[in-house]
Amino acid sequence: MKNSLETRLGIFVILVVIAGWIIMETLGGLQLLRGGYHLSSLFNTVQDLKVGDNVKMAGVEIGRVEKIALDDQKVRVTMKINPDVVVKTDSRAVIQFTGLMGQNFVSLSFGSDSAPAAVEGTVLASGEQPDLNAVMAKLNDAAEGIQRFGEAFSGDKLSNLIGPIVDFVKQNSGHLGDTITNIDHITTQIASGQGTVGKLIYDQSLYNSAIGTVSNLQDAVSQVEGVVSGITNGQGTIGKLVTDDTLYNATTASMTNLDQILIKVNHGQGTIGKLVNDQEFYNNAKLTLQKMDKMADGLEDEGPLSVVGIVANNLF
Repeated sequence: MKNSLETRLGIFVILVVIAGWIIMETLGGLQLLRGGYHLSSLFNTVQDLKVGDNVKMAGVEIGRVEKIALDDQKVRVTMKINPDVVVKTDSRAVIQFTGLMGQNFVSLSFGSDSAPAAVEGTVLASGEQPDLNAVMAKLNDAAEGIQRFGEAFSGDKLSNLIGPIVDFVKQNSGHLGDTITNIDHITTQIASGQGTVGKLIYDQSLYNSAIGTVSNLQDAVSQVEGVVSGITNGQGTIGKLVTDDTLYNATTASMTNLDQILIKVNHGQGTIGKLVNDQEFYNNAKLTLQKMDKMADGLEDEGPLSVVGIVANNLF
């Protein structure tokens, strides 16, 4: 009986130890007994994250959440990482969940190969995942919008919208039928190559003519390109006018000479200058014209013999 009691007691103790180990493993208590180093990250919200939740990298568990506390309008999450895991300083921490009803966990990214390894007390950058409650609220708003849209086209409103269209179709059924018949007739003619549109689509000669026109345009463009190229290279009269420096210099000299001549004329130098600027010459010319006009008036009434006398009289 004693042996039986001791056996039962031993089995009970073993079961208690196993149950305690399972409970501590579930709650993350054994993590406290392991070595490792601590990292932290600041979040706007931790959603439903709890102490003891997993810390994972690429889905592999690498530690546990050890502490959650407020820190200057942020939430600081302290994580204990297994000693054999290397976390880079540019890794990013994001709170995720395993499903709609799953447990939250902290997911760490790999970071870059060139970044140094994080050490005790390193603060990692954080990323925010959409809150499940916010997502559900948006889905609820979308569902309500769809419901209101359906209600807007139900019952009397739908009848009021479709009713006038049905009445219009009934009143113009004959015209609509004729219109459909005409459209069918026209499309049949086009399909058989009749009419202008049909010929445009099916007439091979029109296609060949269009191809010829395009070819002629291409030839014309090629010729224009050749002419432009010749002008650029200084060929022909226009090419020389455009590119010959001698002609440019001669034109510049001519313009300079013309400018000098105009300056002299403007200052009254030379014959033309005196003709343009001499007031005495202008007065003499005006007097001569007046005498000739007077002489012409006298010739109208005098005979041939008197003409010579009148001319001499007026001139001298």
